[in-house]
Amino acid sequence: MDQQTSWLALALVLVIEGLFPFASPTGWRKMFAQLLQLNDGQIRFFGLCSILAGLGMIWLLA
Repeated sequence: MDQQTSWLALALVLVIEGLFPFASPTGWRKMFAQLLQLNDGQIRFFGLCSILAGLGMIWLLA
């Protein structure tokens, strides 16, 4: 993977992360408030699921 591909991947992450707050700021705020109610173990579990899903997609596409 070259440097340009890495920057493009980061740019895509930023675009995807910005879609929900742009499209529905109120819904994003409510979702964020609900996330604050989760304990550390639950947040770590969702983080692990995201990591595994991302690694799986990389494995399938590479």
